[in-house]
Amino acid sequence: MITVLVVDDDVRVARNHHDLVQSLPGFTAIGVAHTAADALTEIERLRPDLVLLDLYLPDGTGTSVLRTVRAPEGGIHPVDFLVITAVRDIEHVRAALHGGAVHYLLKPFPLTALRDQLERYAVARRSMVDAGPATTQHDVDRLFGLLRPAAAGRSLPKGLTTATNELIAGTLREAEGDLSAVDVSERTGVSRVTARRYLEHLCADGRAELRMRYGTAGRPEHRYRWAGSGPGSGSGPAEGGAAG
Repeated sequence: MITVLVVDDDVRVARNHHDLVQSLPGFTAIGVAHTAADALTEIERLRPDLVLLDLYLPDGTGTSVLRTVRAPEGGIHPVDFLVITAVRDIEHVRAALHGGAVHYLLKPFPLTALRDQLERYAVARRSMVDAGPATTQHDVDRLFGLLRPAAAGRSLPKGLTTATNELIAGTLREAEGDLSAVDVSERTGVSRVTARRYLEHLCADGRAELRMRYGTAGRPEHRYRWAGSGPGSGSGPAEGGAAG
């Protein structure tokens, strides 16, 4: 479970972000702070994994919070920051990057943008755990790619998110053989229906193949296997149509 502290001087915005975090599987909002001083206190007391950090705070700036936490002599629990702000000054963006923020969301934005970024962060954290102490360039490229929006022209159907799509794709890619939607659901933690939707999309995108396994009775089982990186990869088209 990823623990999240929400820091925003606007009570209404903070509540909206808190409620969104609570609605996402695998996340829990453990606190809310409205000032820089309270943010530092709560980070040390609650020891969250991630802080949603506004830069406009009544007694300081979010950047000052970032610098205090990151300072070698600070002694505060290490934490990741997702900056959420209306500040568009490039110096603040640079300061956030230097402070190690995983991303910088500019207000106003739809809550779906925050949800997508949180899901991407969750997948990245899981990838770091799965990678173990040693890593390859492929692991590094995939990790950094997970924390960034999808490339233009690689849009997903409505209702699907980049982070979950990458999670399903990675699970299929690393499997030894084919998997059913139930298998993918158990390995990723998403529901079977959600897994099936993403598997169907990967098949339509040419990155996965659908194979039918016929048993002695009942409907044939739909099995999926990794096919490649997309159209033109040299893999054959998916067999059949929509999955069951």
